Parts: sequence; C-alpha cells; structure tokens
Amino acid sequence: MRRMKGAWPITIGGLLLALLAVLWPLAQATAQGGESLTTCIRPMHAGDNSRTLLTQAGDFDFDCTRNQSSYGVGDFWVLSQPLPVIAGDVRDRLAVGFASTWQDATALHILYADGQIRTVAFTSATTAPYLLLGPTIAVPLPHEETRPVRILWEAHGAANMRGVVRGARIGPYADMLAVESSLGLTYGVILGVVVGLAVYNIALWPALRQPLQPVYCLLLFFITGYTLSSSGLIGQWLPWLDNNERHRWNAIMLGGVAMTLVIFSRYFFERKVFEGWLDRMAAISFVLIAIPNIAFALLAPRWIIVLDQAVLLGFMVLLIFLIAVLVQAWRRRSNFLWAFAIAWGTPIGLAMFRVLHALHLIEWRPWIDQSTVLSMGVEALVASLGVAYRIYLLSRERDLARADERVARRLADTDPLTGLFNRRAFLEQAIGRSGPQTLILADIDHFKRINDLLGHDGGDEVLRIFANALGEAAGMDMLIARIGGEEFALLADAERAPSPEALLARLRAIPYPSGLSVTASLGVCTGPIADESDWRLLYREADQALFAAKDAGRDRACRGATITPAPQPSGLLPVLRPHTRMLRRG
Repeated sequence: MRRMKGAWPITIGGLLLALLAVLWPLAQATAQGGESLTTCIRPMHAGDNSRTLLTQAGDFDFDCTRNQSSYGVGDFWVLSQPLPVIAGDVRDRLAVGFASTWQDATALHILYADGQIRTVAFTSATTAPYLLLGPTIAVPLPHEETRPVRILWEAHGAANMRGVVRGARIGPYADMLAVESSLGLTYGVILGVVVGLAVYNIALWPALRQPLQPVYCLLLFFITGYTLSSSGLIGQWLPWLDNNERHRWNAIMLGGVAMTLVIFSRYFFERKVFEGWLDRMAAISFVLIAIPNIAFALLAPRWIIVLDQAVLLGFMVLLIFLIAVLVQAWRRRSNFLWAFAIAWGTPIGLAMFRVLHALHLIEWRPWIDQSTVLSMGVEALVASLGVAYRIYLLSRERDLARADERVARRLADTDPLTGLFNRRAFLEQAIGRSGPQTLILADIDHFKRINDLLGHDGGDEVLRIFANALGEAAGMDMLIARIGGEEFALLADAERAPSPEALLARLRAIPYPSGLSVTASLGVCTGPIADESDWRLLYREADQALFAAKDAGRDRACRGATITPAPQPSGLLPVLRPHTRMLRRG
C-alpha cells in the first residue's frame, strides 16, 4: 500500500507533463492562426443589398458595441472592419476563419481594393468542405489581383445563442491548415486514450464485476461523442451530415456527459459520502440536467434560446452538485477525494468559464471550446487512474474479506483446543475420497483418571500434546480430527496409512505433564468411503475394533473387518470378512 501511495505523485506529474506536451504545440499553432477581425452586426431588412452595404457601410446602422446574441434568432448582416494587410507572398491564398455556429445558410461577400465583390455561399448541409477542426469554418478567398479590403457575412436562420460570427480571423489558408494538423494530433491522442480506456474497462468487467466500470464506460462513450462532434471531426468523417445536426449531437453528447457524471460520482465514492441529503440532491440534479437536454435534442431550433438557457441552468446545477460532492467527500474523509478532484477539477473550472460566457459576463475566446475537449481527455486519463485505484482498493477489500472468510471457515472447521479438524470438517474432507481408505480411531486410555489427577487444565494439556503427536506421525495427505472428548480419527489411503504399532510406540514415547504415562487404544478398519453410507459402515467397524482393543486391556490396536466394495453393477451390499485380528505389543 505504501508503494501505491508513493507512485501516485509520480504518475500525476507524468500526466501533467504529457498534457503540457500536447498543449504547447496547440498554443503555438493557435497563435499563428491569422489576424483577428472586429465585426459589427445588423438585422436583415427587406431590400438590403450586399454591394450597397459593403461600399456604403457608414450609411447603415451596424452595431459594433452590443453583444451579437442580444439580437436573438433571425437573419443578419455582419460586417468586418477594414481588413489588415497580411504580410507574406501576395500569391499565398488567404482564408477567413470563424467559429461554426447554428445557421441555416451563410454567404461571404468579399470586397476587393479594385471594387470587385466575390461571393462564397454554403448552407448547413454543404458546410463540410469548409469545416476545419476546432470546429472552425475556414473559407478560402477567391484570388484576385488586388487584396481584399472588407468582408460582409450574410447569415440566414442564425440561432445566435452566443453570436452570429465569433472569432473571425484572416490569414494564409496554409497556416489554418497547420493549426488543424496540430488539433488533429491532439484530438487523436484524446480519442486514442478514451477508446483504449473504454476497451480496458470492458475487458476487465467480466472479471471484476464492479458497478463503477459500466458507468465509466458510458461516460467515456459520451466524452468520445462530444469530442467527435465538438471538434468537427464527425463533420469531416461524414461530409453528408448537416452542420446544424452536428450541433444538435454536440448538445446531446455534452448533456450525456453531464448526466452520466452524476451517476459516475454516485458509484465512484463510498456509500457513506452519499448518505442523506446528497443522495437526494443527486437525483434532483440528474432530473434538472436531463429534462432541458432532452428537450433541446428533440425541439431545437424551436424555442432554441429558451432551451439553451434551460440547458445552461442545468449545467449550473451540475457545478453546484459537484462542488457539494467534493465538500461532502472531504467531510467524510473519502479515500477517493483526491482522484476525483484532480480528474474533474480542470473540467469544472473550465465549465465555469463557459457558463460565464453564456451569461455574457466574459467574451468568447477560442480556447474556451478547445480547452473543454482537452480537459475531458485529461479527465478521462486521470479518472481512469482513479477508477484503477478504486478497483485496487475494492479488490484489496475483497481479498481481505476472503481471507477473513477463510479464517472464519477455518475456525468453524477447527477444534479450538487442539487445532485439528472437528467432526463436521473431517467428514466433509473424508467422504468422497477415491480408493480404499484406512480409518484409525484413537481413544486415550483412562482419561477420566487423568482429569481427576491433573485437573481439567492439565487434561486439556494432555489432549493438546496427544493431538500434536498424532499430527507429527501423520503424512501430508492424512486427515486428522478430534471427533469426541478424548477420541481422535485418522484417515489415509490404505497404501500410505501409518503402522498401528509404530503409532502406538510414538504415543507412548511422548512426555506428558508431571511425568504422567499416557496410552491409547486404536481401532483400525480399511474400506471405501465414496459416500455417507460407506462412512457409517467404515466407522462402525473401526469403532467396534476400538471397543475390542479396550476390552482386551487397552494400550493396543485391533483391526476390524476389511470392507470390500460390492461387485458392480449388482448393487449388493459390501461383504464383510467376519474376523477381528488383535495387534499386541511384542
């Protein structure tokens, strides 16, 4: 256990270094994604003309100060400020990039320095050729002899939940593709880790049967779905997929992550953490998250703003719930608090930024969306360590419980005074042994006299010494038990059974308290012991031989009739040889 504890800091440090290795090239690539553009918005009116709006922008009431989402759902014009001059070879193809949002149709009208206007248009169903990872829409600008000076977006059916045009940038198209390559590497690592963890836990499920594992696999499924939809990968893999439907699936997967996380936390921690009010809070949180997410998945884009706000409220409930879980786990001294806090601390913190942006308290930045996916990938990896640690502790508890069970069973099977098998355990081990078996019943002679002479404590000591002597004389495969007060039983394969004479000699040579001389009488019988009826027959013959030894003067062994199995399949009873042979000291 000490080694396990010492290994965790090293493991976590390695994970942080791996995360830095992934984030550093991503940050470098994002910094080279072009020059940012300032945009202004104007609702679309009948009779509007793109050329007029581009060439006479100052005559129209474009809003450059208010948040775009304050205009709600509708059709809009979004105008860029004059474009910066992009350094580099004039033959490099420029592109305009901006965040993918819920829109039915989009057109970019590009004004060039010579007065020409070129248009690139696409619908939600034909967005795939322009969709890059991020997800970013990158539209290569038509090449002209003069440079572009302004861009006008024409957006139809914009849900405008966070803005119509967000994060607009202009730069060489090759640089945007380089950013996508870095993102592709990052998402590939995340998906590889998540899928690998899911396969690992599915493979372990039949062996470990921990209820946490299928819940964790479901969480990984939703994280994978969210990564594919949020990054735009699924739009590239399925070019026929409508971009608005991709946004819908993104919302579904994110809602699935949130709902499964409630269940996951419930199974991740010990039962004591969720006792009382937190258990009820978990159920309420699940319902408050599930209802708006299901409604959004089924009804969007109808009432999309209201549904979006309801989903946002559900995520605020989730954040409060997770904080309550961490506090309660700390109060109840949970063994798994550190693993859960490390795994979900980053996603919780970044989710707060998303909530603040949705409430229009902070401006949107590309890293907010990217970091959510990255943090989920890191969460999957760190949470897997937490799950592994949880399974390790559960397995350890299970092993300890099994050891305790074995000890308890051993105690139940053992005579507490001598440490030998008791009668019940002896029969369980004896019945069913194959081949002829030799049963030796040993009874201490005049044991009442020993008790009267030494007292009960002294008598108990004699029993313990006698039992040890029997154990030392027995072979590895011999069963020994105390089956009565001073009566003992030995059972062994007939070919390897000890000689009764040698056993008697050994018992006589053992020193006893107060120099007392202790002898025993033996009853011996050989026969099968395939079932309980065989045992009764074998025991009866050995017991009769024991009585014969006592009647003959004690301190000797008598052999009972050898029992032979009845011929098969005649079903006749075993045949007894009607003689008893006396074995005396020489």
